Amino acid sequence: MRAAAASGDSRPPHVLVVDDSAVVRQALTSILSSAGMEVEVAPDPIFAMAKIRRRRPDALVLDIEMPKMDGITFLRFVMAEEEPIPALICSSVAGQGTSAALQALELGAVGIVTKPSLGVKGFLLDSAEQLVEAVRGAANARVRQRMAVEPRHDMSEVIPPYAASPVATTTSKVIAVGASTGGTEALREFLERIPPGAPGIAVVQHMPEVFTGAFARRLDELCQIEVKEAEPGDRVCAGRALIARGNNHLAVRRSGAHYLVDLVEGPPVSRHRPSVDVLFRSVAQAAGPNAVGVILTGMGDDGAQGLLEMRQAGAHTIAQDQATCVVFGMPKEAIALGAACEVLPLPDIAQAVLERAHE
Repeated sequence: MRAAAASGDSRPPHVLVVDDSAVVRQALTSILSSAGMEVEVAPDPIFAMAKIRRRRPDALVLDIEMPKMDGITFLRFVMAEEEPIPALICSSVAGQGTSAALQALELGAVGIVTKPSLGVKGFLLDSAEQLVEAVRGAANARVRQRMAVEPRHDMSEVIPPYAASPVATTTSKVIAVGASTGGTEALREFLERIPPGAPGIAVVQHMPEVFTGAFARRLDELCQIEVKEAEPGDRVCAGRALIARGNNHLAVRRSGAHYLVDLVEGPPVSRHRPSVDVLFRSVAQAAGPNAVGVILTGMGDDGAQGLLEMRQAGAHTIAQDQATCVVFGMPKEAIALGAACEVLPLPDIAQAVLERAHE
């Protein structure tokens, strides 16, 4: 697999922006060039294909609704290549944009950047810092070839049902999970392996708020457990995973024998809202040794300090290993801090979590 631009290579990332809007192309070129990236543009996938043949970019910033060929069809071609190019979706939140963007994530896109139907240039300029971080994450991502969307695991591949004890069937155990770039697929694989009766799960995935509800509903269709977007006062209970709502921190608190969640509007923490650090810290305080913390693929360091606090509070903590991460950023930082009790490949994490939670 081709190495990412920033691994062992000091040259600036080469980014190809594919969007039929001249305003968007101009705004993204200005933002990314100012951040030291080399930017090319194409008004549709046909022009993009010609440019890719001449020079392969490190990342694509891809619109979905375009003439000649839509972004989803183009993404299928890109992901079917032997060495697919990491793609970041720049999608409108209007109409079918939400479902199409989630489809793009399932096809292998590494993330989503939203854009409104009106005032797009000003919106993108205001979001410049997040855009630059997202594109850098894409340029450093490691993506694998896909001929089609992967099917869900067969029942034979799913771990056996959780052996519930009287303690485990209460909400005395909590599993906290944090992810960013590449996390949508990592979370799908992890949650599909969680059987009914397992302890309640609280999840932070860096994602715009317009997508988290649809993302949760999609996971709910695929998984044996209930998956829903968190609402204030929801219980973290057996057989349920709560996904943080975009633009709101997710915090867990104890209420008698139960754990409940709060949605907090406070400022971004570790440059994110929701922040994995906020979730992990709240779980450390509310559950201590009755928790298991998991940090998955993602760019940056969000979650590293919080995972350390969970470990210091007696929780068992797990970081995803480099070989199975799309971006080995957040787990790497957590490992460097000594926050991880274990470092495991993604396919092994669900089993380990269940074993530790059962203890």
